[in-house]
Amino acid sequence: MERKKSIRKRIFQLREGVPQSEIQESSREIMHQITGLSLWQKASCIYAYMDFNKEVMTRELIETAWTQGKRVAVPRVQGKEMHFYFITEFNQCEPGVFGIAEPKEGLPEADCEDALIIVPGVAFDCDRHRIGYGGGYYDRYLSVHKNHPTAAAAFSWQVLENIPCEPTDIRPDCLITEQNIYK
Repeated sequence: MERKKSIRKRIFQLREGVPQSEIQESSREIMHQITGLSLWQKASCIYAYMDFNKEVMTRELIETAWTQGKRVAVPRVQGKEMHFYFITEFNQCEPGVFGIAEPKEGLPEADCEDALIIVPGVAFDCDRHRIGYGGGYYDRYLSVHKNHPTAAAAFSWQVLENIPCEPTDIRPDCLITEQNIYK
């Protein structure tokens, strides 16, 4: 756990120094990589996170999904659980837990059988091991929803040589950076 905390701290410090223009440019390249995946092509629904604090930006990805006729769901945290809810426009979200945009109350809960889940993370390694933010929300969600393919989005500077992992950590099916696709 201490090593994970140390890695999170190091990546957060790196993130602070990255210019917003680089975040935007790299995010566009990652979006281009994701939308070219066969997993994307096959999915009628996209479950995407709402980016926050210099994460890989997802708004263009979400807009692309809508343009392509895909349904989009984003997560809302409720206690220790996370659930995805369909949105059709960004104004259906408001600041939620941790200040991250979440769907407002009353929207339909997502239930797509063939959804592609776009997973965030703090750090990854080339074998797709993932360190999240420490709450375990995605690991718990993915342990229950095992049939959904997953693609993690990260900047190349978030990919380390190796990171610690635990039996409860769930690896995404692929990791997409602006430079590589790890499967």
